[in-house]
Amino acid sequence: MAGTFIPSFPSRWYDVKVTVSSTAPKATKMRIEVQREEDQRWLAEVLDLPGVMAYGDTRDQAVVKAEALALRVIADRIDHGESIPELDDLFVVSA
Repeated sequence: MAGTFIPSFPSRWYDVKVTVSSTAPKATKMRIEVQREEDQRWLAEVLDLPGVMAYGDTRDQAVVKAEALALRVIADRIDHGESIPELDDLFVVSA
């Protein structure tokens, strides 16, 4: 991670549930760590998806951008046939 973090702005964890419908067997939770940098920008990092991080002018903006990027990364992995074990039980294909 680039930059030095200001200790007076403690990191917080957010649990983000990724669900498709209320009938999904279980939700996958992805942890987001949020910190403020010396230049006053907020950085949100999705810890369960290495390299997925986003900056924002506000904490909420950084979190929203990180969530959107995480969903795009997951969709890209599915499109390219990569296995995502956390999502194995999300979809049920009828016989």
